[in-house]
Amino acid sequence: MSIPAEFQHRQMLHDEVHARPYETIQPPARVSYLGLLSTEETRQQEHASLEALCQWFNCPVPPLDSIHLMIDLGTFRLKWERHSEFTSYMFIQQAPFTHPFENTVIDAVPQEWLQKLPGEVVMAAHMAIMPRGQEVLPSTSDIAPWFGDNYVLGAQIGDGVASAFTDFRIHGDGFSRFLIFDRAMTHRQTGRMVQRLFEIEIYRMMALLALPVARELRPTLNRADQQLVKITKAVSTQGESDEALLDELTQLAATVENALSNSYYRFTAAQAYHALVVRRVEELRETRIQGMQTFREFMDRRLVPAMDTCEAVSQRQELLSKRVNRASQLLRTRVDIHRERHNQDLLASMNKRAQLQLRLQETVEGLSVVAITYYAASLVGYVAKSLKTLGVPLDPTLVMGVSIPVIAIFAALGVRHIREAVTGKHGHEPDL
Repeated sequence: MSIPAEFQHRQMLHDEVHARPYETIQPPARVSYLGLLSTEETRQQEHASLEALCQWFNCPVPPLDSIHLMIDLGTFRLKWERHSEFTSYMFIQQAPFTHPFENTVIDAVPQEWLQKLPGEVVMAAHMAIMPRGQEVLPSTSDIAPWFGDNYVLGAQIGDGVASAFTDFRIHGDGFSRFLIFDRAMTHRQTGRMVQRLFEIEIYRMMALLALPVARELRPTLNRADQQLVKITKAVSTQGESDEALLDELTQLAATVENALSNSYYRFTAAQAYHALVVRRVEELRETRIQGMQTFREFMDRRLVPAMDTCEAVSQRQELLSKRVNRASQLLRTRVDIHRERHNQDLLASMNKRAQLQLRLQETVEGLSVVAITYYAASLVGYVAKSLKTLGVPLDPTLVMGVSIPVIAIFAALGVRHIREAVTGKHGHEPDL
Protein backbone atom coordinates (compact mmCIF):
# COMPACT_ATOMS: atom_id res chain seq x y z
CA MET A 1 0.00 0.00 0.00
CA SER A 2 1.33 3.43 -0.91
CA ILE A 3 0.94 6.42 1.43
CA PRO A 4 2.18 10.03 1.20
CA ALA A 5 5.72 10.92 2.28
CA GLU A 6 6.32 10.71 6.02
CA PHE A 7 7.10 13.68 8.22
CA GLN A 8 10.83 13.53 8.94
CA HIS A 9 10.39 13.34 12.73
CA ARG A 10 7.41 10.94 12.74
CA GLN A 11 9.31 7.92 14.06
CA MET A 12 11.05 9.92 16.78
CA LEU A 13 7.80 11.53 17.94
CA HIS A 14 5.99 8.19 17.83
CA ASP A 15 8.67 6.46 19.93
CA GLU A 16 8.74 9.25 22.51
CA VAL A 17 5.87 7.63 24.45
CA HIS A 18 8.02 4.51 24.79
CA ALA A 19 11.12 6.38 25.99
CA ARG A 20 12.53 5.54 29.41
CA PRO A 21 10.44 2.40 30.06
CA TYR A 22 10.13 1.03 33.59
CA GLU A 23 12.27 -1.89 34.68
CA THR A 24 10.63 -5.16 35.74
CA ILE A 25 11.78 -6.06 39.24
CA GLN A 26 11.05 -9.27 41.11
CA PRO A 27 11.43 -9.16 44.92
CA PRO A 28 13.56 -9.76 46.84
CA ALA A 29 15.69 -7.11 45.19
CA ARG A 30 17.92 -4.19 46.04
CA VAL A 31 18.48 -1.09 43.95
CA SER A 32 21.06 1.70 44.14
CA TYR A 33 20.47 5.01 42.41
CA LEU A 34 22.85 7.84 41.50
CA GLY A 35 21.79 11.21 40.14
CA LEU A 36 24.64 13.37 38.82
CA LEU A 37 24.42 16.96 37.61
CA SER A 38 25.49 17.11 33.99
CA THR A 39 26.89 19.79 31.69
CA GLU A 40 27.89 19.83 28.04
CA GLU A 41 31.38 18.71 29.02
CA THR A 42 30.18 15.81 31.19
CA ARG A 43 27.73 14.69 28.51
CA GLN A 44 30.64 14.11 26.16
CA GLN A 45 32.33 11.95 28.82
CA GLU A 46 29.26 9.89 29.77
CA HIS A 47 29.34 7.66 26.71
CA ALA A 48 33.03 6.96 27.29
CA SER A 49 32.19 5.89 30.88
CA LEU A 50 29.41 3.58 29.70
CA GLU A 51 31.72 2.15 27.05
CA ALA A 52 34.37 1.44 29.71
CA LEU A 53 31.81 -0.33 31.93
CA CYS A 54 30.57 -2.46 29.03
CA GLN A 55 34.12 -3.44 28.16
CA TRP A 56 34.72 -4.31 31.82
CA PHE A 57 31.84 -6.85 31.73
CA ASN A 58 32.29 -7.82 28.04
CA CYS A 59 28.95 -6.37 26.96
CA PRO A 60 27.96 -4.60 23.70
CA VAL A 61 28.73 -0.89 23.65
CA PRO A 62 25.58 1.32 23.49
CA PRO A 63 24.99 3.72 20.56
CA LEU A 64 26.61 7.12 20.82
CA ASP A 65 23.32 9.05 20.55
CA SER A 66 21.51 7.10 23.30
CA ILE A 67 19.62 9.01 25.98
CA HIS A 68 18.55 5.90 27.91
CA LEU A 69 19.51 2.23 27.97
CA MET A 70 19.23 -0.94 30.05
CA ILE A 71 22.18 -3.34 30.24
CA ASP A 72 22.35 -6.74 31.91
CA LEU A 73 25.85 -7.01 33.41
CA GLY A 74 25.38 -10.42 35.02
CA THR A 75 25.46 -9.78 38.76
CA PHE A 76 23.35 -6.66 38.34
CA ARG A 77 21.47 -4.63 35.72
CA LEU A 78 22.11 -0.99 34.85
CA LYS A 79 19.44 1.46 33.80
CA TRP A 80 20.96 4.70 32.52
CA GLU A 81 18.99 7.83 31.63
CA ARG A 82 20.07 11.27 30.47
CA HIS A 83 17.82 14.16 31.49
CA SER A 84 18.03 17.87 30.74
CA GLU A 85 20.16 18.77 33.80
CA PHE A 86 21.18 15.46 35.32
CA THR A 87 22.03 11.87 34.46
CA SER A 88 20.76 8.89 36.47
CA TYR A 89 22.32 5.48 37.05
CA MET A 90 20.12 2.74 38.55
CA PHE A 91 21.82 -0.50 39.58
CA ILE A 92 19.42 -3.42 40.15
CA GLN A 93 20.18 -6.77 41.81
CA GLN A 94 17.53 -9.45 42.27
CA ALA A 95 18.76 -11.83 44.99
CA PRO A 96 17.97 -12.68 48.61
CA PHE A 97 19.63 -10.54 51.27
CA THR A 98 19.96 -10.47 55.03
CA HIS A 99 20.25 -6.76 55.75
CA PRO A 100 18.54 -4.29 53.41
CA PHE A 101 21.34 -1.72 53.39
CA GLU A 102 24.53 -3.73 53.90
CA ASN A 103 26.62 -5.07 51.02
CA THR A 104 24.40 -3.17 48.61
CA VAL A 105 24.31 -3.65 44.85
CA ILE A 106 26.56 -0.68 44.21
CA ASP A 107 29.33 -2.53 46.04
CA ALA A 108 29.40 -4.91 43.05
CA VAL A 109 30.09 -2.03 40.66
CA PRO A 110 33.79 -1.39 39.92
CA GLN A 111 34.77 1.31 42.41
CA GLU A 112 37.40 2.78 40.12
CA TRP A 113 34.74 3.27 37.46
CA LEU A 114 32.33 4.84 39.97
CA GLN A 115 34.90 7.39 41.13
CA LYS A 116 35.51 8.54 37.55
CA LEU A 117 31.86 9.10 36.65
CA PRO A 118 31.46 12.60 35.15
CA GLY A 119 29.35 15.10 37.05
CA GLU A 120 28.54 15.90 40.65
CA VAL A 121 26.29 13.76 42.83
CA VAL A 122 23.05 15.55 43.66
CA MET A 123 21.17 12.47 44.86
CA ALA A 124 22.16 8.94 45.91
CA ALA A 125 19.85 6.33 47.41
CA HIS A 126 19.57 2.65 48.25
CA MET A 127 16.29 0.77 48.07
CA ALA A 128 15.40 -2.68 49.33
CA ILE A 129 12.26 -4.53 48.20
CA MET A 130 11.27 -7.15 50.76
CA PRO A 131 9.54 -10.29 49.43
CA ARG A 132 5.98 -11.28 50.22
CA GLY A 133 5.18 -13.39 53.24
CA GLN A 134 4.32 -10.85 55.94
CA GLU A 135 0.62 -10.27 56.34
CA VAL A 136 1.21 -7.88 59.23
CA LEU A 137 3.47 -4.88 58.62
CA PRO A 138 6.43 -4.49 60.95
CA SER A 139 6.13 -1.77 63.56
CA THR A 140 8.02 1.51 63.47
CA SER A 141 10.37 0.21 66.16
CA ASP A 142 11.22 -2.76 63.94
CA ILE A 143 11.96 -0.52 60.91
CA ALA A 144 13.77 2.33 62.70
CA PRO A 145 17.10 0.46 63.23
CA TRP A 146 17.45 0.06 59.45
CA PHE A 147 17.26 3.85 59.22
CA GLY A 148 19.70 4.63 62.02
CA ASP A 149 16.81 5.11 64.49
CA ASN A 150 15.74 8.25 62.62
CA TYR A 151 12.14 9.35 62.29
CA VAL A 152 10.56 7.18 59.58
CA LEU A 153 7.64 8.12 57.38
CA GLY A 154 5.73 5.97 54.94
CA ALA A 155 2.43 4.73 53.63
CA GLN A 156 0.75 1.93 51.82
CA ILE A 157 1.17 2.52 48.11
CA GLY A 158 -0.59 1.34 44.98
CA ASP A 159 -3.90 1.22 46.83
CA GLY A 160 -2.45 -1.23 49.35
CA VAL A 161 -0.39 -3.61 47.17
CA ALA A 162 2.81 -2.58 49.00
CA SER A 163 4.17 -0.34 51.74
CA ALA A 164 7.06 2.11 51.38
CA PHE A 165 9.19 3.74 54.08
CA THR A 166 12.04 6.26 54.22
CA ASP A 167 13.57 8.86 56.50
CA PHE A 168 14.70 11.28 53.75
CA ARG A 169 18.16 11.53 55.34
CA ILE A 170 21.66 11.00 54.01
CA HIS A 171 23.39 8.24 55.98
CA GLY A 172 27.06 7.66 56.66
CA ASP A 173 27.73 6.05 53.27
CA GLY A 174 26.37 9.12 51.46
CA PHE A 175 23.10 7.43 50.45
CA SER A 176 19.52 7.92 51.56
CA ARG A 177 17.34 4.83 52.13
CA PHE A 178 13.99 3.47 50.94
CA LEU A 179 12.32 0.25 52.03
CA ILE A 180 9.38 -1.46 50.28
CA PHE A 181 7.35 -4.39 51.62
CA ASP A 182 5.67 -6.20 48.73
CA ARG A 183 2.19 -7.61 49.25
CA ALA A 184 0.61 -8.03 45.80
CA MET A 185 2.67 -6.07 43.25
CA THR A 186 3.37 -7.37 39.77
CA HIS A 187 6.95 -7.23 38.52
CA ARG A 188 6.24 -4.24 36.27
CA GLN A 189 4.33 -2.50 39.05
CA THR A 190 7.32 -2.98 41.33
CA GLY A 191 9.54 -1.32 38.72
CA ARG A 192 7.15 1.61 38.43
CA MET A 193 6.97 2.12 42.20
CA VAL A 194 10.75 1.98 42.51
CA GLN A 195 11.12 4.54 39.70
CA ARG A 196 8.52 6.84 41.24
CA LEU A 197 10.13 6.84 44.67
CA PHE A 198 13.55 7.59 43.23
CA GLU A 199 12.10 10.34 41.01
CA ILE A 200 10.39 11.94 44.01
CA GLU A 201 13.81 12.26 45.64
CA ILE A 202 15.80 13.37 42.57
CA TYR A 203 13.16 15.89 41.46
CA ARG A 204 12.92 17.18 45.04
CA MET A 205 16.66 17.82 45.04
CA MET A 206 16.58 19.44 41.60
CA ALA A 207 13.71 21.70 42.69
CA LEU A 208 15.69 22.73 45.79
CA LEU A 209 18.62 23.90 43.65
CA ALA A 210 16.74 27.21 43.45
CA LEU A 211 16.75 27.69 47.23
CA PRO A 212 20.41 28.81 47.57
CA VAL A 213 19.86 31.17 44.63
CA ALA A 214 16.84 32.67 46.39
CA ARG A 215 18.78 33.12 49.63
CA GLU A 216 21.68 34.78 47.83
CA LEU A 217 19.33 37.17 46.03
CA ARG A 218 17.60 38.42 49.15
CA PRO A 219 20.33 40.91 50.22
CA THR A 220 20.64 42.18 46.64
CA LEU A 221 16.88 42.71 46.38
CA ASN A 222 16.80 44.41 49.79
CA ARG A 223 19.50 46.88 48.73
CA ALA A 224 17.82 47.48 45.39
CA ASP A 225 14.47 48.06 47.08
CA GLN A 226 15.98 50.59 49.50
CA GLN A 227 17.76 52.36 46.67
CA LEU A 228 14.54 52.55 44.65
CA VAL A 229 12.69 54.04 47.63
CA LYS A 230 15.45 56.64 47.98
CA ILE A 231 15.30 57.53 44.28
CA THR A 232 11.50 57.80 44.17
CA LYS A 233 11.58 60.00 47.25
CA ALA A 234 14.17 62.24 45.59
CA VAL A 235 11.99 62.38 42.47
CA SER A 236 8.99 63.52 44.50
CA THR A 237 10.95 66.17 46.43
CA GLN A 238 13.05 67.35 43.44
CA GLY A 239 16.05 67.62 45.66
CA GLU A 240 18.54 66.37 43.10
CA SER A 241 19.19 66.78 39.41
CA ASP A 242 16.85 64.75 37.25
CA GLU A 243 19.73 63.70 35.00
CA ALA A 244 21.70 62.34 37.98
CA LEU A 245 18.65 60.50 39.28
CA LEU A 246 18.01 59.02 35.85
CA ASP A 247 21.58 57.73 35.65
CA GLU A 248 21.26 56.17 39.11
CA LEU A 249 17.93 54.63 38.18
CA THR A 250 19.39 53.22 34.95
CA GLN A 251 22.20 51.53 36.90
CA LEU A 252 19.64 50.11 39.35
CA ALA A 253 17.55 48.76 36.46
CA ALA A 254 20.64 47.07 35.03
CA THR A 255 21.37 45.43 38.40
CA VAL A 256 17.82 44.15 38.80
CA GLU A 257 17.58 42.88 35.21
CA ASN A 258 20.94 41.13 35.54
CA ALA A 259 19.78 39.31 38.68
CA LEU A 260 16.47 38.48 37.00
CA SER A 261 18.08 37.05 33.87
CA ASN A 262 20.61 35.01 35.88
CA SER A 263 17.98 33.39 38.10
CA TYR A 264 14.97 33.16 35.79
CA TYR A 265 15.82 29.72 34.43
CA ARG A 266 16.60 28.30 37.87
CA PHE A 267 13.29 29.46 39.36
CA THR A 268 11.32 28.29 36.33
CA ALA A 269 13.02 24.90 36.47
CA ALA A 270 12.24 24.66 40.19
CA GLN A 271 8.53 25.11 39.47
CA ALA A 272 8.67 22.37 36.84
CA TYR A 273 10.53 19.95 39.13
CA HIS A 274 8.16 20.65 41.99
CA ALA A 275 5.22 19.87 39.73
CA LEU A 276 6.88 16.54 38.88
CA VAL A 277 7.32 15.75 42.59
CA VAL A 278 3.62 16.43 43.23
CA ARG A 279 2.66 14.25 40.27
CA ARG A 280 4.87 11.35 41.35
CA VAL A 281 3.49 11.50 44.91
CA GLU A 282 -0.04 11.36 43.50
CA GLU A 283 0.93 8.35 41.38
CA LEU A 284 1.92 6.45 44.56
CA ARG A 285 -1.79 6.32 45.47
CA GLU A 286 -1.02 6.42 49.18
CA THR A 287 -3.08 4.98 52.01
CA ARG A 288 -2.23 6.17 55.52
CA ILE A 289 -0.52 3.85 58.00
CA GLN A 290 -1.77 4.68 61.50
CA GLY A 291 0.63 6.96 63.37
CA MET A 292 2.94 7.58 60.40
CA GLN A 293 3.39 10.63 58.21
CA THR A 294 2.73 10.05 54.49
CA PHE A 295 4.95 11.14 51.60
CA ARG A 296 2.42 13.81 50.61
CA GLU A 297 2.31 15.28 54.12
CA PHE A 298 6.09 15.34 54.32
CA MET A 299 6.39 17.17 50.99
CA ASP A 300 3.65 19.61 51.91
CA ARG A 301 5.33 20.37 55.22
CA ARG A 302 9.00 20.41 54.17
CA LEU A 303 9.25 21.04 50.41
CA VAL A 304 6.37 23.44 49.79
CA PRO A 305 7.74 26.19 52.13
CA ALA A 306 11.08 26.11 50.30
CA MET A 307 9.28 26.35 46.96
CA ASP A 308 7.15 29.21 48.32
CA THR A 309 10.37 31.01 49.29
CA CYS A 310 11.74 30.63 45.76
CA GLU A 311 8.42 31.74 44.29
CA ALA A 312 8.32 34.77 46.58
CA VAL A 313 11.84 35.84 45.59
CA SER A 314 11.04 35.30 41.91
CA GLN A 315 7.86 37.39 42.14
CA ARG A 316 9.69 40.05 44.14
CA GLN A 317 12.30 40.30 41.40
CA GLU A 318 9.66 40.74 38.72
CA LEU A 319 7.73 43.27 40.82
CA LEU A 320 10.91 45.22 41.56
CA SER A 321 11.76 45.26 37.86
CA LYS A 322 8.30 46.66 37.07
CA ARG A 323 8.62 49.30 39.80
CA VAL A 324 12.01 50.38 38.46
CA ASN A 325 10.57 50.61 34.95
CA ARG A 326 7.65 52.73 36.16
CA ALA A 327 9.98 55.03 38.07
CA SER A 328 12.21 55.30 35.00
CA GLN A 329 9.26 56.19 32.78
CA LEU A 330 8.07 58.80 35.29
CA LEU A 331 11.50 60.37 35.57
CA ARG A 332 12.08 60.27 31.82
CA THR A 333 8.71 61.98 31.31
CA ARG A 334 9.70 64.74 33.70
CA VAL A 335 13.10 65.11 32.05
CA ASP A 336 11.39 65.31 28.65
CA ILE A 337 8.98 67.97 29.94
CA HIS A 338 11.90 70.01 31.28
CA ARG A 339 13.68 69.66 27.97
CA GLU A 340 10.57 70.74 26.08
CA ARG A 341 10.27 73.81 28.29
CA HIS A 342 13.92 74.60 27.77
CA ASN A 343 13.51 74.15 24.03
CA GLN A 344 10.48 76.46 24.04
CA ASP A 345 12.43 79.12 25.93
CA LEU A 346 15.31 78.69 23.51
CA LEU A 347 12.99 79.01 20.50
CA ALA A 348 11.39 82.13 21.99
CA SER A 349 14.84 83.61 22.57
CA MET A 350 15.87 82.77 19.02
CA ASN A 351 12.64 84.33 17.69
CA LYS A 352 13.28 87.49 19.64
CA ARG A 353 16.88 87.56 18.40
CA ALA A 354 15.68 87.09 14.81
CA GLN A 355 13.27 90.00 15.19
CA LEU A 356 16.08 92.19 16.51
CA GLN A 357 18.29 91.10 13.64
CA LEU A 358 15.49 91.95 11.19
CA ARG A 359 15.12 95.42 12.65
CA LEU A 360 18.86 95.92 12.57
CA GLN A 361 18.95 94.71 8.99
CA GLU A 362 16.20 97.15 8.00
CA THR A 363 18.13 99.94 9.74
CA VAL A 364 21.32 98.97 7.94
CA GLU A 365 19.44 98.83 4.63
CA GLY A 366 18.08 102.34 5.20
CA LEU A 367 21.53 103.66 6.05
CA SER A 368 22.91 101.90 2.99
CA VAL A 369 20.35 103.65 0.75
CA VAL A 370 21.24 107.01 2.29
CA ALA A 371 24.97 106.38 1.84
CA ILE A 372 24.55 105.21 -1.74
CA THR A 373 22.35 108.23 -2.53
CA TYR A 374 24.84 110.62 -0.97
CA TYR A 375 27.83 109.29 -2.88
CA ALA A 376 25.90 108.90 -6.14
CA ALA A 377 24.52 112.47 -5.90
CA SER A 378 28.03 113.74 -5.23
CA LEU A 379 29.24 112.01 -8.39
CA VAL A 380 26.36 113.54 -10.39
CA GLY A 381 27.32 116.94 -8.97
CA TYR A 382 30.94 116.48 -10.09
CA VAL A 383 29.78 115.50 -13.56
CA ALA A 384 27.44 118.54 -13.75
CA LYS A 385 30.29 120.87 -12.65
CA SER A 386 32.54 119.41 -15.29
CA LEU A 387 29.95 119.90 -18.01
CA LYS A 388 29.35 123.51 -16.90
CA THR A 389 33.07 124.13 -17.14
CA LEU A 390 32.95 122.81 -20.72
CA GLY A 391 30.23 125.37 -21.51
CA VAL A 392 27.08 123.35 -21.04
CA PRO A 393 24.49 125.57 -19.40
CA LEU A 394 23.76 123.52 -16.27
CA ASP A 395 23.27 124.41 -12.66
CA PRO A 396 25.23 121.73 -10.68
CA THR A 397 23.25 122.37 -7.50
CA LEU A 398 19.95 121.95 -9.33
CA VAL A 399 21.13 118.81 -11.08
CA MET A 400 22.24 117.30 -7.75
CA GLY A 401 18.92 118.17 -6.14
CA VAL A 402 16.92 116.59 -8.96
CA SER A 403 19.07 113.46 -9.02
CA ILE A 404 18.76 112.71 -5.29
CA PRO A 405 15.15 111.31 -5.35
CA VAL A 406 15.87 109.29 -8.48
CA ILE A 407 19.09 107.84 -7.04
CA ALA A 408 17.35 107.08 -3.71
CA ILE A 409 14.55 105.17 -5.47
CA PHE A 410 16.94 103.10 -7.56
CA ALA A 411 19.16 102.41 -4.51
CA ALA A 412 16.19 101.24 -2.45
CA LEU A 413 15.00 98.97 -5.28
CA GLY A 414 18.52 97.55 -5.70
CA VAL A 415 18.93 96.75 -2.00
CA ARG A 416 15.49 95.11 -1.97
CA HIS A 417 16.35 93.03 -5.02
CA ILE A 418 19.60 91.85 -3.42
CA ARG A 419 17.77 90.88 -0.18
CA GLU A 420 15.13 88.93 -2.09
CA ALA A 421 17.80 87.16 -4.09
CA VAL A 422 19.70 86.13 -0.93
CA THR A 423 16.49 85.05 0.81
CA GLY A 424 15.33 83.05 -2.18
CA LYS A 425 18.69 81.28 -2.43
CA HIS A 426 19.22 80.36 1.26
CA GLY A 427 15.78 80.57 2.81
CA HIS A 428 14.25 77.47 1.18
CA GLU A 429 15.27 73.80 1.21
CA PRO A 430 15.97 72.30 -2.20
CA ASP A 431 13.48 69.77 -3.55
CA LEU A 432 14.65 66.11 -3.20
